[in-house]
Amino acid sequence: MTPDTVPILPRGVRKHFDTVRNVRVLLGPERVLMLDQVGDAVLTEVDGESSVTVISARLAARYNAPKSEIEADVTAYLLDLSHKGLLELRDD
Repeated sequence: MTPDTVPILPRGVRKHFDTVRNVRVLLGPERVLMLDQVGDAVLTEVDGESSVTVISARLAARYNAPKSEIEADVTAYLLDLSHKGLLELRDD
């Protein structure tokens, strides 16, 4: 993954609000991943067009945090979701 990588939710994967648990989740084929505030914030920025750099810059501005730290966390989180089959990574 590079800073220019664009994360995409693959077909069949979507964010959803679970009213029973009162939490946002990521639904995939035969999978449910409960999202904490960080995961929800990152996935809110995943639009299929924005790169890791753009997503990290938006989050750094929103939370008044150093972009380098945010980008490291975003990269690790997105890689984990990719390994679980819940996210695709496109390098253009």
